[in-house]
Amino acid sequence: MGAPDELGLRDTAARLRAIGDELSERFFERADVVRTLLVTLLAGQHSLVLGPPGTAKSEMARELTGRIDGASYWEILLSKFTAPTRMFGPIDVAALARGEYRQVYEGRATTAHIAFVDEIFKCSTAALNETLGYLNERIYHPENGGEPIRCPLIGAITASNELPVGEDSAAIYDRLLVRIEVGYLEDPSNFASLVRSAVTRPKAPRRTTVELAALQEAVTEGVPSVEVPDAIVDAVCTLRAALRRKELVASDRRWRQAVGLLQASAYLDGRPSVAETDLSVLTHVLWNSPAERPTVEREVLHLVNPDAKEALDLADTIEELEAQLDAMAGQSREALSDWVIKKAHNKLATAGQRLEQLREEAANAGRSTSAIDRVTGRQRAVRARVLTEALGVDASAVQAQF
Repeated sequence: MGAPDELGLRDTAARLRAIGDELSERFFERADVVRTLLVTLLAGQHSLVLGPPGTAKSEMARELTGRIDGASYWEILLSKFTAPTRMFGPIDVAALARGEYRQVYEGRATTAHIAFVDEIFKCSTAALNETLGYLNERIYHPENGGEPIRCPLIGAITASNELPVGEDSAAIYDRLLVRIEVGYLEDPSNFASLVRSAVTRPKAPRRTTVELAALQEAVTEGVPSVEVPDAIVDAVCTLRAALRRKELVASDRRWRQAVGLLQASAYLDGRPSVAETDLSVLTHVLWNSPAERPTVEREVLHLVNPDAKEALDLADTIEELEAQLDAMAGQSREALSDWVIKKAHNKLATAGQRLEQLREEAANAGRSTSAIDRVTGRQRAVRARVLTEALGVDASAVQAQF
């Protein structure tokens, strides 16, 4: 095998970053989700997007996978009655009439480079073993018992509205390395933009693409060539010990696979070696239930930089204010205004100013600002809710202030 095409690999990374930027502009409050999906694909792993209906899970997956020129794409909505042949290849009826038992694989999971599997935990018992084999080893065992078929799958994006229940779906859940939570839009100004987009003619969006062969080279050559310094290995060991003290235990397999995600994160950013900032992707890897995610995030970000830790402390204050706003639903405008003046305004303003300072300090020091940006987004969303719900300011006016 020849040496990797360094120039080509850099171009692929740049194209993938452009795709991420374009999708982040289109899907409000989804920048971290989009980047994580790209990193997972580059690592040759599978992701789960977990959230309620109507949060653009399917649309995001289609838009992302549609940017890979030359890739065979397969999509399915599973149910408890989905037969394995519907997923991997129906019976060739014409051949059966001639006494031959064959399956038609074209256009099914068996020939796909990228797969999107909606309602993944509704996989039927009949299809369970084949689905696990497909995700784990990229193989399919034909119905007639012939030789296993090697599938060209790079990675699967899966989605669900709920967590798995039962041993069968838990087995699939364990094979999905990356788990991403999504919810409805939180910022009223973003919601106003969403509504406006339904009634205005959209501008032709930028549409950067990447060739399938370039993506495959990135997965097999570019990402594995990214260096993992000893300091990063030490940080991962420290993180594992910290989580175990909190009784959060991930399997050795999951930790090992996570190293590829760190390499993919660095590759996507155009760096030759993994840095502390790449550890942030582990917030989507090391939890089993959503309730564990905040703890994992705190421990991860404590390693990444102190700015992020303080940002999370500010996030607690912001969440508390939002809970108070929710609790005051139905109260008079006068009572709400009094609460804003006495409590909410100063706390939100102080949090916003400190977040700006933290971001500037982190950027000047070359540290990641992603966690700070995420908390800043929450601060703006809660501030917008306070202005629109408590003070009656129009959402469009709120949007203009940001």
